Amino acid sequence: MMGANEPVHYKVAEAARLAGVSASTLRLWETQGLVVPGRSQTGHRQYSAEDVARLKRIAWYRTERGLNPAAIREALEAEDPAGETASADGDAPQGIGRKLRSLRHAAGRTLEQVAGDIGIATSVLSTFERTSQGVTFRVLHDLADYYGTTVSKLSGEEETAERSVVRAGEWKLWPETSPGVTVQVLADGRNMMDCHRFVLAPGASSDGAYRHEGEEFVHVLSGQVEIVLDGHEFHDLGPGDSLYFESARRHAWRNRHDGETVLIWINTPPTF
Repeated sequence: MMGANEPVHYKVAEAARLAGVSASTLRLWETQGLVVPGRSQTGHRQYSAEDVARLKRIAWYRTERGLNPAAIREALEAEDPAGETASADGDAPQGIGRKLRSLRHAAGRTLEQVAGDIGIATSVLSTFERTSQGVTFRVLHDLADYYGTTVSKLSGEEETAERSVVRAGEWKLWPETSPGVTVQVLADGRNMMDCHRFVLAPGASSDGAYRHEGEEFVHVLSGQVEIVLDGHEFHDLGPGDSLYFESARRHAWRNRHDGETVLIWINTPPTF
């Protein structure tokens, strides 16, 4: 039985009935990036009360205003331009996705324009702006570069107070936007070096190459990582191995281990 303080969740059929549409329509709206339901532990879609309210607004815009999906997305964003709706844990959402949405609005760009320029589906970008999840590491870099900023800045790394000593296990974390990639901050504040501890789940990767200014140093603590430079120079690194390279070289990486791979990754100056 659901506790008094637990949020209500609706299955697809229930949410569709409440919104006055079919279940197949809900699935279509999901592919169009109009609504992103949560998932149960068994992987089934589950809609919150806020999702159902959004579905009703989508249905109204479609039937009463005759808007297409792109226009509906813009209309929904116009209702909440600052993105100040409370997040699931009750905190105001100040995630990377919200910050990128603000940058897009300031640039006067539509979801379709940015998604096309980056080379991703509009639904993927829409979902990321709303949830700060679901894009690969390479896409995250490309989005930051598109707006003339860095992933480190978007992650709030420069907003924290500097600590000369960071104790083991007391690392601040980047928001977990990319599946299987955990980034722990080893040095706080505005520094000449970005010092990070990467924890990569099995199979986690950058999903493509990226580049930026500066120089980088990678040291493997455990596991095995493959780093590819310029698309043809392959480096398989194991525990104790290191690699130093210019960041302007296109670089991609993948965890080649059947368990976690842990890296120390330093970039200078902080251009990632």
